[in-house]
Amino acid sequence: MGKSRNARRGPAVAEAVVEAVDGGLAELIPDRDRARAWTLLIDGAPQSHVDLDDPAYLSFEYQRRLGHVVDLVAPAGKPVHVVHLGGGALTLARYVAVTRPRSTQQVVEWDASLVQLVRRQLPLDASARIRVRSVDAREGLAKVLDGWADLVVADVFSGARTPAHLTSTEFLDEVRRVLRPSGCYAANLADGPPLAHLRGQIATAAARFPELALIADPTVLRGKRFGNAVLVASDTPLPLAELTRRAASDPHPGRVEHGRALLDFTGGAAPVTDAAAVASPAPPPSVFR
Repeated sequence: MGKSRNARRGPAVAEAVVEAVDGGLAELIPDRDRARAWTLLIDGAPQSHVDLDDPAYLSFEYQRRLGHVVDLVAPAGKPVHVVHLGGGALTLARYVAVTRPRSTQQVVEWDASLVQLVRRQLPLDASARIRVRSVDAREGLAKVLDGWADLVVADVFSGARTPAHLTSTEFLDEVRRVLRPSGCYAANLADGPPLAHLRGQIATAAARFPELALIADPTVLRGKRFGNAVLVASDTPLPLAELTRRAASDPHPGRVEHGRALLDFTGGAAPVTDAAAVASPAPPPSVFR
C-alpha cells in the first residue's frame, strides 16, 4: 500500500501564533527541539518558555533559578501557597503544579488578552489549582489575605522594564503582609552596567528582610553585560548551601551572593521608596539579537 500524501510530508510542523495583546505584540514560537514546547515573546523580548509535555522543564536561565527557590521553599512534594506577580505563559505556576501537586496558586497578570491567548494556545492541566487575576500586580497583591503565601514571586515586566511601583519598600511591605512567617520572596531583576537598579533593589530588600541572597551569572555581577538576577528574601534563614549547589550545577552556572558580601555589593545604595521609584532600565537592543 502506498503512503498517504500526509505521510510523505512527515509530521505536521507547528506554526507560530502572532496576536496583538494589551502589552504589545505577542508571539508564540514553536520549539523545534521539543514537540509541544513554545517560547512567548512580547514585542520581540522573550518572556517565557513552556513545554506542555514536560512542565517541569525550565528552559530560561532565570526561570530555573526561580525553580530552585520553589524546590527549597518547603519539603519536596509538599503543597504550598504561591502568589505570582506577572504570569507570562504561566511557566512557573505550571512548574509548581507538577512538582508540588495540590498546591494553591494565585497569578496576577494585568494583560487580560495575553491570559486569554495563553489559556487558548497553551491550556493548563485541569487539575492545577491556579487562579488568574487580570489586574495590576500591586492591586492584586492587596487582595491576598494576610499570611496566606509560602512564596511570592515577582516577575513583572512592561516593555521589558519592571514598573516603578513594584520596586519600593512600600511594595515590599505588602509582600511581607501576605507572606507566612517562614515564607519567602523571590524577584526576577534585570540590569546592566553600572548596576544601579540592582544595587538599589538589594538595599530595598535589606530594609525589609533580614535574610537575603542573590543568584546571578558572574559576568552580570561584575557589570560586564546586561542580564537577569534572582533576589531571594525571607525573615528566616535561607537554604544557602543547597541554593549555591543548584545554581553552580545549572547549564549556565550562577553564583550566590549573601551576607556581608551582598550588602557590600550595594555600594551604599539607599532603599527605594514610592516617592523616588523609577522603572528598571531598558535592555540594550543587542540583548535580544
